[in-house]
Amino acid sequence: MGDDSWLTSLQGSGSGCYFNEMLTKYARKFGRLFVIKTKFEAFAIIYALSLGAVERGIVYLQHYPGWPGKLLALCCTGAVFMGGARIIDSVDMRAQLGYDD
Repeated sequence: MGDDSWLTSLQGSGSGCYFNEMLTKYARKFGRLFVIKTKFEAFAIIYALSLGAVERGIVYLQHYPGWPGKLLALCCTGAVFMGGARIIDSVDMRAQLGYDD
């Protein structure tokens, strides 16, 4: 397809090549941005999820009047309760296991 000589020159010939180490280092730093470390972060995410769920529930109530709309709106908020409990449990578990990242 193409000439990959620039890639092989960056990778080097040894097993501990600089390119892969650098890529792994920055990938881990980027990945840590998406780790929920504190309960404050957990509650902020749960709050954002609940805002979206309530908005979606309002749309369901408008599109499906009566008990079907109420049931769908209840499912939206129930999903946030279940997801929020899991997020908080995960933060507590990480604290118990001593993760420090």
